[in-house]
Amino acid sequence: MAGHEDSTHGEEAAQLLPLPTDQQQASRRASEDSLSSASTTSLVFERIGERVEAAEDGHNHNGNGKGLNGHGNMVTPKFPPRGESMTYADDEHASGSYEEEEKEEDDLESGPFLTKGVTGKTVDKKLRRLIWVVGGIFVGAWVVALILFLARQSYRHSSEIPHDPTATSTRGSGKQITLDQVMGGAWRANKQGISWIEGANGEDGLLLEQGVAGKDYLVVEDIRGSKDKEGNAAAMATKTLMKQSSFEYNGNRLTPSRVFPSKNLKKVLLATGVQSNWRHSFYAKYFIFDVETQTVDALDPANPDGRIQLASWSPQSDAVVFTRDNNLFLRKLSSKTVTQITTDGGPDLFYGVPDWVYEEEVFAGNSATWWAEDGKYVAFLRTNESEVPEYPIQYFLSRPSGIIPDPGLENYPEVREIKYPKAGAPNPTVDLQFYDVAKGDIFEVKVSGGFPPDDLLITEVIWAGATGKAIIRETNRESDILRVVLIDVELRTGKTVRNFDVSEFDGGWFEVSQNTRYVPADPANGRPYDGYIDTVINNNYDHLGYFTPIDNPVPVLLTSGNWEVASAPSAVDLKKNLVYFVSTKASSIQRQVYSVKLDGTDLQALTDDTTEGYYGVSFSSGAGYALINYDGPNIPWQKVINTPSNPDHYEDIIEENSALADMAKKHELPIKIYSTVNVDGFDLNVVERRPPHFSEKKKYPVLFQLYGGPVSQTVNKQFSVDFQSYAAANLGYIVVTVDGRGTGFIGRKARTIIRGNLGYYEAHDQIETAKIWAAKKYVDASRIAIWGWSYGGFMTLKTLEQDAGETFQYGMAVAPVTDWRFYDSVYTERYMHTPQHNPGGYDNSTISNMTALSQNVRFLVMHGIADDNVHMQSTLTLLDRLDLAGVENYDVHVFPDSDHGIYFHNANRIVYDKLSNWLINAFNGEWLRTANAVPLQIDAASKRRDVKISNL
Repeated sequence: MAGHEDSTHGEEAAQLLPLPTDQQQASRRASEDSLSSASTTSLVFERIGERVEAAEDGHNHNGNGKGLNGHGNMVTPKFPPRGESMTYADDEHASGSYEEEEKEEDDLESGPFLTKGVTGKTVDKKLRRLIWVVGGIFVGAWVVALILFLARQSYRHSSEIPHDPTATSTRGSGKQITLDQVMGGAWRANKQGISWIEGANGEDGLLLEQGVAGKDYLVVEDIRGSKDKEGNAAAMATKTLMKQSSFEYNGNRLTPSRVFPSKNLKKVLLATGVQSNWRHSFYAKYFIFDVETQTVDALDPANPDGRIQLASWSPQSDAVVFTRDNNLFLRKLSSKTVTQITTDGGPDLFYGVPDWVYEEEVFAGNSATWWAEDGKYVAFLRTNESEVPEYPIQYFLSRPSGIIPDPGLENYPEVREIKYPKAGAPNPTVDLQFYDVAKGDIFEVKVSGGFPPDDLLITEVIWAGATGKAIIRETNRESDILRVVLIDVELRTGKTVRNFDVSEFDGGWFEVSQNTRYVPADPANGRPYDGYIDTVINNNYDHLGYFTPIDNPVPVLLTSGNWEVASAPSAVDLKKNLVYFVSTKASSIQRQVYSVKLDGTDLQALTDDTTEGYYGVSFSSGAGYALINYDGPNIPWQKVINTPSNPDHYEDIIEENSALADMAKKHELPIKIYSTVNVDGFDLNVVERRPPHFSEKKKYPVLFQLYGGPVSQTVNKQFSVDFQSYAAANLGYIVVTVDGRGTGFIGRKARTIIRGNLGYYEAHDQIETAKIWAAKKYVDASRIAIWGWSYGGFMTLKTLEQDAGETFQYGMAVAPVTDWRFYDSVYTERYMHTPQHNPGGYDNSTISNMTALSQNVRFLVMHGIADDNVHMQSTLTLLDRLDLAGVENYDVHVFPDSDHGIYFHNANRIVYDKLSNWLINAFNGEWLRTANAVPLQIDAASKRRDVKISNL
């Protein structure tokens, strides 16, 4: 490769030839070395044995003791001078005698090993001792080598040795990772999905199984089987909900795409004909399936073909609330008549479902409807988008609406207008409303001291059990002032129970979460008051706080320390007052599962936190069982266990990924080296992926890969074989990822420093880390590139801009934000404030220095034209700036009809093919000459072409 020394190039090229594998060569060398040492030692003792035999023969057959010295000791025959023949000791015609040798007592190796004329007893004794010592050393070395050979299992082929994620070198030789494998999902671990459900009578440990071979289509299974560990019929028997995977309605055979059993397990809500809308939302036709009769009825018998956006069971299993055409409806099972709750829903007004920005950035789901536990009330969001500007998305090849254009209009692209609030633009306004099921009326509870409608985000709604109270989390538009409101729907009153301005506290912001957990009062069990568990800030880290009574603004601190909780709480055991959560207590790049009591004592690890691990977990409805997902660093596995909440031991491994483990044995995976770098006083996590058979004597190109978005994490201990692995293991490059400031789980000080100035500190951290790597003796500092997607695409361009070719020479940005004024308001303003409040920060974060970009050798930009998330506007605006500045050292690839994931018509494969080939060409030096190009002379061009052909 260009830039390498000739010897290095030769070594790398040799790796591509079908020569004997390194392990075969190493095994052969080990065999030869051990044979050599064994042979030398054997020769010494063989000579000794021969002479002993000769001495015995001399005693028995030669009266004068011929062959022995005067003392009866064995002697060694001398080699004659060069050119003379030598008489052998067993030659009966030999004319020589052993008189000279008799003078050299105990001289076992004189003659052939010592120079002529060196004699004497002193020398002979020393030589004998030396030979014994040398022989002993050879034997000892041989034994040690044998022990190491056996201990390291060097006799086994590398394909028989399990994958070792902690290995710092590659042993043996295996197959290469291919891009086809990565793209085809061959390296993706299998995961068994368990849908925990609560039994009709509160039974714990029940799971929903759908489409399992050898069973009915939809069944409820007790995780313990039909009997407990003592053989007693303690577990619930398997209950079939649906026998067949399809059903008939009005003469049509339909297959459900999604199933939602009622809590009493007597009915199942079925969604058919699912059509995707945005990332989480979809349209479908819904039916109610009766378990006992195995028959079906339309959710709305009067309109069975209506496209329904959302449907959900009441906790009492006696009603379904649903949204259709942005209006809310109620179907009670006691009647086939549907009650319409709202009537003014339409293109600008949503009931019970989120609009685009709330779905994407707030709820991360398709629902804005919440049933009260007693089924008496339904809370729902009313979203008004009338003031939100529209953004057009063009589809040139497909028609997502499903509408066939009139003749003559089929050659025009379909345009979908999205209500998309960009930073600083009007947001949708939201109101939380309630529906009284018994009275049939809608009402709203206003609480004084709230945010103005244009400065309000409602981020979470939690019913306080069956108390008739609801907990509402609200923030201002810039997400730095939190307000928790308690509403009593029976009295139709409310009050603010908690206010917190985090911008004044540490300059940060509140992340949106859906993890707040209500804890009901139980005086007999040590809980005299209602309360809730929420994430709180404690000494620079996110921890768990228990607020009780429910209107108490000061929490009981459940966790503390220089680590953070993640996705917490995961479950609460109300019988034993235990809270389960996932955290970084063991390491910021690990995830372990823990439990703690509601008084903040007795913190215990549920997973083995003495061993590196990255775990996920899902709990049964009563927290007595847990599905443990081990995601790395070794081969992922899954098992179901009992928790401390359940004294009955249970453990069942449900997925071992044995095929993946076997595949990992047979392939050469990159060597992962984890470390930290200190930049400006902050310790940042880094992972370096080295090629197999890495050698510090070589000079490697380096690819930096990043995402880098606020509170994200890319460096972790998960098992992963991805594009980065392919670049390291197949292409032979070093691939580095550093989680810079702004990313998650290393403390709020490192996180909040980026606020109001996205891109600056993050790019600085990438550059400083790249300088550290550029100084390493095995790195070719003239070939360093960086790439990322989405926020990572923005960071790629921002890093190239800030570096201006000093450290990085190449970059590849996919679907990048280039100006934060173009991105959605809820996400952007959380980290940047509004453009009206922070115009200078938006200017600084924009990719605007085209002169700096021109200092890089070359960069690549790719984008989907139908990207509804990061609009194509970002890339087009960047291209215009480049044009105006006369900068041409870049390549562009756009993908028609592809959204942010870039999948339409084979586009995703093209993205990664492009990344791979473009990077190879970059590191091969193909992009070095771009400006003021001069054509080669015809003869020179021909010679160059001939050289290329000869090298193929």
